[in-house]
Amino acid sequence: MPRKLVRKRGKPAGSAPGTLIHVGEKRTESVRLHYIDYDAHQLEEQDVAADEAAACCALKDRPSVSWINVDGIHQPATIQTIGDCFSLHPLVQEDILNTDHRPKFEAFDDYAFIVLKMPFYDQERREVRTEQVSLILGNRFVLSFQEKEGDVFDKIRDRLRNNKGRIRKLGADYLAYALIDAVVDHYFSILEQIGDQIEDLEDELILEPDQETLHAIHNFKREMILLRKSVWPLRELISGLQRDESDLISDTTKIYLRDVYDHTIQVIDTVETFRDIIAGMLDLYLSSLSNRMNEVMKVLTIMATIFIPLTFLAGVYGMNFHYMPELTWRWSYPAFWLIMIAIGLGLFVAFKRRKWL
Repeated sequence: MPRKLVRKRGKPAGSAPGTLIHVGEKRTESVRLHYIDYDAHQLEEQDVAADEAAACCALKDRPSVSWINVDGIHQPATIQTIGDCFSLHPLVQEDILNTDHRPKFEAFDDYAFIVLKMPFYDQERREVRTEQVSLILGNRFVLSFQEKEGDVFDKIRDRLRNNKGRIRKLGADYLAYALIDAVVDHYFSILEQIGDQIEDLEDELILEPDQETLHAIHNFKREMILLRKSVWPLRELISGLQRDESDLISDTTKIYLRDVYDHTIQVIDTVETFRDIIAGMLDLYLSSLSNRMNEVMKVLTIMATIFIPLTFLAGVYGMNFHYMPELTWRWSYPAFWLIMIAIGLGLFVAFKRRKWL
């Protein structure tokens, strides 16, 4: 069953602003919290149960940088506990629970709210799907909220644990940049997989297109629409981060954000290129189908043309007139067959010379 481009909202119409209701795919697995607290010299890492989410409040007052990751947003009580600990506006908590948001950036007095769409390739369904990732950037903390467990941040965790690069020497803004960069870079690997599939589909389209080919083209069109909805707002989001005048994002980190902006433009260009290719593939499929139909019609027309004079002769000598002198000749029957065969062969040779066959 194809995915809906516009999903049905789970929040009742007319609900009061700030009402914490999860909007998205229903899940039953438990919510998982994990935090990494670090500076240039030490690192502390720990898993926290959902019912003990309030324990993360103590991280807010530490002088080090804290990254709290929440896998699973389908339990509003957990989101509210963390939101209240870090003084998040009720509307921000509501947006975290709503997975239908487009990527965006909102600046507040003490923190910034960032919404991203993290893509992943579903091998079982052979399609691209997206998961909403919400980030809260504070002075010394980053909160990340994901719909489910599993992400593209493992390399960042490894860099923190092994103290590689400059990530532990810089602040929370650099960590937020690293998370955004990981999401944007993952689009390249997704687009690479799609590009390989499009090349295979092009070969199939040229050699022997069928109904499955048409279904594949339509599936790719839907995937490009979904990717475009996820990628295009990223440019505005990162541009907003670069223009932000608060103290949350340093000038050093803004330089790195320029690189992410360039990567975003490359992703957008690739998505637009794939959209044009797929649109051309649909036209090529229709042209190929029309050409095949024309080939069939040409063969049928040639066969009908060959049998027109033969049918005429058979009709003439099939009439029941008494005075038809040719019917009384001894060699009239074999002569009739020779004439019929000669006409058929003559027309066949004429069509061959004109390369109609």
